[in-house]
Amino acid sequence: MLIDFFLHLKASKLPVSTKEFLTLLEALQEHVIEHSLDDFYVLSRAVLVKDETLFDKFDRAFGEYFKGVEALPGMDALIPEDWLRQAVRKHLSDAERAKLEKLGWDKLMETLKQRLAEQKERHSGGSKWIGTGGTSPFGHGGTHPEGIRFGGKSEHRSAIKVWEKREFRNLDDQIELGTRNIKLALRRLRHFARQGAAEELDLDGTIAGTARNAGWLDLHMRPERHNAVKVLLFLDIGGSMDDHVRVCEELFSACRSEFKHLEHYYFHNCVYDHVWKDNSRRFNERIPTLDVLHKYGNDYKLILVGDAAMSPYEILHPGGSVEYNNREPGATWLRRLTDAWPHAIWLNPEAEHSWTYRQSISMIHTLLGGRMFPMTLDGLERGMRLLSK
Repeated sequence: MLIDFFLHLKASKLPVSTKEFLTLLEALQEHVIEHSLDDFYVLSRAVLVKDETLFDKFDRAFGEYFKGVEALPGMDALIPEDWLRQAVRKHLSDAERAKLEKLGWDKLMETLKQRLAEQKERHSGGSKWIGTGGTSPFGHGGTHPEGIRFGGKSEHRSAIKVWEKREFRNLDDQIELGTRNIKLALRRLRHFARQGAAEELDLDGTIAGTARNAGWLDLHMRPERHNAVKVLLFLDIGGSMDDHVRVCEELFSACRSEFKHLEHYYFHNCVYDHVWKDNSRRFNERIPTLDVLHKYGNDYKLILVGDAAMSPYEILHPGGSVEYNNREPGATWLRRLTDAWPHAIWLNPEAEHSWTYRQSISMIHTLLGGRMFPMTLDGLERGMRLLSK
């Protein structure tokens, strides 16, 4: 079978030699790869193809020859379900990627409607249809600077909309390791007040009262001190924020410990017309953002946490949300939030020196009036200092 494969490559005008073919057989005999057709594809291409400009031609020949084949002689494993997608995936240089056209929001949506109406079968490795691999703006597993992902796992994080139901995990607010320094930074926002029924011993008053009472103990009590600062914490969850789960959990845990009056809500990428408290119920128990705006007074401090890494359409366009068709753009809701709570900052876990390279980060930074800070100890201290003014 492998000899026929070699002859098929020759018939496809690929300059493969007998010596290279023998090297491939030797590698298989030495068990260089596991029992996987994906591994065989990578190995055979590396051994047989010496010029990367021939990769596409090899991909096509490989896909044609193994179409419908379920196993190779001497390999025990069945062909993985997605092997063909991997086989025809395009390997583009940086220059080739730069040539791929960004369609723009309106043209992208109109083109998608046309593809949904016209397409009748599955496609792989192309540049037009909804499929896998290739350079089409619709599908998954390929390369495109601005598209819509259908299924599959995110690889390049360049999709401006995702057509699937994604599940996110709640952040753990009990994380303790590494939170001590964060707590110290958050304490810059403390404002103590005496309130409530709980009481503590007033030592100075007790001493003075006992002295006045000829040595008879005269206990004096006073209301216990509480941190009177009220904090609204909005947390971006899922997608590119998966890279920052640990530091966000440490921040969340520290906030739980430091602020008695803390309310938290989750959002994805940008705040729109609803938020949620529990990620496992985010599709069934949505909370209208307008309800949150009307529930808390302007004495609350607003802290938004997110990497602000998203498509600019999510900020500027109705329907631009990566997950659903929002009626108003993210910028409108961010203005409403900062109007309701003027004491507001955005904490970004991405390194501050990289912010200028992402258009969406620059846009959020501007919308917040420059009140974006890195999620470092120095950034937290600067942010808390601003909120305490």
